[in-house]
Amino acid sequence: MVNKLFPLLMPVRSAVFVLIFVIGSLIVGSDLHEISNWWSVIATIVNIVTVFVLMKLAKKNGQTYWKLINYEKGKTKIRQIVTVTVAILLSGMGCMCLSGFICYGVFPYLAPMMIAPIPAVLAIINVPLLPVTTALAEEGIYLGCGVNQIKNKYAAILIPAFFFALQHSFIPTLFDARYMFYRFLSFLPLTIVLCWYYYKHRDPLPIMIGHAVIDVATVMQILATSTIDGFYDTMCGA
Repeated sequence: MVNKLFPLLMPVRSAVFVLIFVIGSLIVGSDLHEISNWWSVIATIVNIVTVFVLMKLAKKNGQTYWKLINYEKGKTKIRQIVTVTVAILLSGMGCMCLSGFICYGVFPYLAPMMIAPIPAVLAIINVPLLPVTTALAEEGIYLGCGVNQIKNKYAAILIPAFFFALQHSFIPTLFDARYMFYRFLSFLPLTIVLCWYYYKHRDPLPIMIGHAVIDVATVMQILATSTIDGFYDTMCGA
C-alpha cells in the first residue's frame, strides 16, 4: 500500500543525526570530534526509535512492519543470502578503500573515529544490537518507505540510494567537507546496488543479513579497541 508521505522519512533520518550530535556537543560542552566515538551507541538508539516509528506508521497505513518491507517467510533461498552477503562485504570494503584513496590519498584509509573505543560494557552490548537494529531501521526506511513508495523505476532506485548513502555523512556528524564526501562516496555505489536488487526482487532478507554481517565487522573492531590496551593505537598506526 503506497503512502506518499513515507519517503519523507529518508531525509529526516539524516537530520536527526545532525541534531543529536550538535545538541549533544553543546550539552556536554565538547567539540564534535570529541564525541564522535559515541556514534555506534547513538546509532543504535536512533535505530530502535526508528523501528518503533515504522511499526506505528505501518499500522496506521493498514500494514505491519514486515508487510512494509515485503518480507515473506520462506521466500528467500540460502544461495541468495550467501551471494548478496559476499557482494555487500566485497563491494562495501572495496568502495571504502577506493573512496579513502580518492579523498585522502591513502590506501587503505581507516577513519579512526569509526573504531574509536567506548566504555567496554556498551561495546559488548552493542555487538548484537547495532547490526540487528541498523538492518531493521535502514532497510525499513530506504527500502520500505523509499523504494516501495516511489512509482518511477529510476527514481525508486536512485532517490533512496542517495539518502541511504547521505546519512552516513552524518554518522558521526563532523562539519568537514572532505570527511563528509568520503563517507558519502564510500556508500553510494553499494546503496545503488542494494536498492536496485530490492526493486528487482522485492526481497529484503538477503540485504538485511548482508548489511548486519558487515556491521558486525565494525562493532567487533570497536569491541577490540574498547577492551584491548593499545589496540586502537595499533589500528591507527600510532
